[in-house]
Amino acid sequence: MKRKEFLQTTFAVSGGLILAPQLLAQSQSLKAKKVSKLTILHTNDTHSNIEPFPANHAKYPGKGGVERRFEIIEAIRQKEENVILLDAGDIFQGTPYFNKYKGVLEMKLMSKLGYDVATMGNHDFDIGLDGFLAAKAHANFPFVCSNYDFSETILKGKTESHVIIEKGALKIGVFGIGVELKGLVPDSKYGATRYLDPVIIANQKALELKKMKCDLVICLSHLGYEYSSDKISDVQLAQQSENIHVIIGGHTHTFLEEPTRITNANGHTVLVNQVGWAGVNLGRMDFIFDKQLFKNNDVIVVE
Repeated sequence: MKRKEFLQTTFAVSGGLILAPQLLAQSQSLKAKKVSKLTILHTNDTHSNIEPFPANHAKYPGKGGVERRFEIIEAIRQKEENVILLDAGDIFQGTPYFNKYKGVLEMKLMSKLGYDVATMGNHDFDIGLDGFLAAKAHANFPFVCSNYDFSETILKGKTESHVIIEKGALKIGVFGIGVELKGLVPDSKYGATRYLDPVIIANQKALELKKMKCDLVICLSHLGYEYSSDKISDVQLAQQSENIHVIIGGHTHTFLEEPTRITNANGHTVLVNQVGWAGVNLGRMDFIFDKQLFKNNDVIVVE
């Protein structure tokens, strides 16, 4: 389904076709080349919104809902060969479903939808580390939490610092960066969790994944898109990064029409995307890889 067709459904799909710069002038001949295509689908800040908004809702009448998201994701998977599904946190909190099922329903549904990786947002600590761990038992996908040190908590060994997903000939590295919890989440909810500098950790993880020969390095971030203050955000992280290709964000509930292109510390382009909240939007980005023209892993131009 094309982007315009998606926009006519109860979901909006944010994103576009992502091409290596060298391929823009050759897009008509892609089929004749030995290239790989990757489709990234993503959500953020779904906040326990299981059902669509009511038809009389002031802002999002009839939009969202896990069932419709499932239908759209499955339609894309039937058409595209290499698809990954990611979430940038704040899965919990916002509807009575969370109050009743304590995150278990959300994890079961995300597993049914086939999420590949997620990261934790601040509201995913709302039932404490023990509550999150109990809910996570129903998830068949990993959580990447690279700058939360859980080594002195019950979450030790229960999350990953990064994962590598292989799709066809492609290796996709994914890591997660979370927001500072102090002052945002009650101390008792995150216990002895240590918060590590997001920029330092992000650059360390990205370099590690680059050395592992990943074709694409993705940061799942719950820092927030941008602030009027100097608080670290996705935009600032992108500017200070060196080997990240894509930042999929959350926390600020920012609706972006298309990914923002930001120049990083090495003069390369980083894509930053975020698709609002409550499951109203499903993000989509398509990448084309030509191994001969893509030797430096220098993504990215949005068509």
